[in-house]
Amino acid sequence: MTIRIVIADDQPLVRTGFKALIAPAPDLEVVGVAGDGHEAVRLARTTQADLVLMDIRMPVLDGLAATRLITGDDDLAGVKVLILTTFEIDEYVFEALRAGASGFLGKSADAEELLQAIRTVSRGDALLSPAATRTLISRFLATPAPSRPQDEAVRRALEALTDRERQITAFVATGLSNDEIARTLVLSPATVKTHVNRAMVKVGARDRAQLVVFAHRSGLTDAGTPSSLPDLDSPL
Repeated sequence: MTIRIVIADDQPLVRTGFKALIAPAPDLEVVGVAGDGHEAVRLARTTQADLVLMDIRMPVLDGLAATRLITGDDDLAGVKVLILTTFEIDEYVFEALRAGASGFLGKSADAEELLQAIRTVSRGDALLSPAATRTLISRFLATPAPSRPQDEAVRRALEALTDRERQITAFVATGLSNDEIARTLVLSPATVKTHVNRAMVKVGARDRAQLVVFAHRSGLTDAGTPSSLPDLDSPL
């Protein structure tokens, strides 16, 4: 299955460069290029894109606002947003995650990192996993948005999770992969993946990145380390 991609960046050379890097991949296709956020949103809809490579700093409408429009549109529910950043850790990435982005990638990444990032985010299996990712997650969780009462929808979604799903969701929020969680809890990776997928469905998370955001907003990350959550004897 071919992954359909829109590239959104205000610099023509950057757009051309990314398109050239993606073109040889048989499973990827660039279906549009945009120089601002409005055009990115329009192309995401008209080209039936699967993923938007989104720069943050763009004229007319920036990448954060464009990401919110995409992730907030039910008709674009299947579209993933992969944020492009000039630096590995960028203060705007925090807001990008809150806006609904599925992952991020530094513009200094090489061709293979770019292609793998697109495939990873498109699958929705995991947040990107260079060393910077865990640093990003820890900073994201350490610098929350202005506090506000937990809304009813978040509370109901948290109550819908089983104890095991809560535990694994808390581990996901630390940046651990399914394999790492499986080793920690003495479960099979397939079992962990099943629990992660069920948790995402229950809380309405589009992908693993948004499950991290949910864990933060629901207070799961305030309960201490995941291992301090209910001790579950059964590997269910």
